[in-house]
Amino acid sequence: MVTRSAASSVMLGLRILTLAASVATVIVIATNNVKFFDGSKLKFQDIHSFRYVLAVAVIAAVYCIVQLPFAIHYAVKQKRAISGELLKEFDFFADKVISVVVATGVAVGFAVSIEFKDFFDDIFDAAGVPKKDPTRTTNDKFYNRAIIASSVLSVAFVSMFVVSVLSSILRSNAK
Repeated sequence: MVTRSAASSVMLGLRILTLAASVATVIVIATNNVKFFDGSKLKFQDIHSFRYVLAVAVIAAVYCIVQLPFAIHYAVKQKRAISGELLKEFDFFADKVISVVVATGVAVGFAVSIEFKDFFDDIFDAAGVPKKDPTRTTNDKFYNRAIIASSVLSVAFVSMFVVSVLSSILRSNAK
């Protein structure tokens, strides 16, 4: 059985990990801009799904920033900063909602990045464009960075999922 003190410390660490992964995702996806040899540019804003990934990462980061003071207080004092059932219920449901939202961001990021990368690779192959062609390598770089951003966001998802499970265990043990 998980002790309340161990669970609260683990949850605090996981919230910090979620925050770090979300911020890293924001940095990677927001700086995902490439310039082709002909001067044309491709930015993350050009693909709506990448905007969604950015929005999800920002939402997760803001949620963790809001939750962090309460998690620190609970881990140190072993009691809630705000008594009553409201904060417990909010934590329980919000952790689940955020973990599901982050999961959708991961799925969208991976699906679109891999699909577009494969699509353009097929077009380049059909046109006989060599793998070392500057346009092809720049295109690959753009989608690879989006895949990296989605991978980092998946760390945030796993962390939030474990927080969600632990909050469920603590809630059921309290009753």
